[in-house]
Amino acid sequence: MGSSDTPWEPPIAGTEVEHLVGALERLRTTFRWKADDLDSAGLRVRVGASSLTLGGLLKHLARAEEQMFSTKLIGAPVGPPWDTVDWGADPDWDFTSAADDPPEVLYALWDDTIARSRAKLAAALADGGLDQLVHLSWPDGRRLSLRRLVCDLIEEYGRHTGHADLLREAVDGRVGEDPPAGWRARS
Repeated sequence: MGSSDTPWEPPIAGTEVEHLVGALERLRTTFRWKADDLDSAGLRVRVGASSLTLGGLLKHLARAEEQMFSTKLIGAPVGPPWDTVDWGADPDWDFTSAADDPPEVLYALWDDTIARSRAKLAAALADGGLDQLVHLSWPDGRRLSLRRLVCDLIEEYGRHTGHADLLREAVDGRVGEDPPAGWRARS
C-alpha cells in the first residue's frame, strides 16, 4: 500500500485482494477529501439542474456501505437511521434529508459507517476470500460473490466521486485527483 503520507495509494504490484481493497480505499479517501471541512452551506451547493449535494452524497454513500456489508453480505437488517425510513414514500431520502442534517452529523455518519464497513470486509476476506458467496441472490437463486460486492461498491464510488469533483469545485475551487500527501479528514 501507500506510504504513511499516502496510505490510500493502492499497491504498485499486489494481490487481487490488495488491488481491489486499495482501489476502494483510494476512492473512499478521494471522496472524503472532496467533501471534507465544509459548513452546511457548502454541503448544500448544487451544480446546474442537478439536485445532488456533497451532504447528500455523504449520506447516500453511508447508506450504500451499510447495505453492502449488512444486508447484501450477510443478510442482516440495516441499522439506524436507515431502519426507520419509509423508502416507499421517499426513495431518495438519503439525498433529500441531508439538507436538514448538520455537517458534524453527516461526517460522523459516513466516518462511522466506513469504519464498520472496513471491519466487516476484512473479516469476510479472512473468512472466505473474494470467491465466497454472499447472502444477496438474483431472482433465479444465483448468489453473488464477495468480489462482485466489492466491484459494485468501487463502481458506486467512482460515479459519485466524479460528482463530488464537480460539486467541490463549485464550492471553493478545490480540484485534484488525490488528496495532498499527509491529508487527514478534519471534520
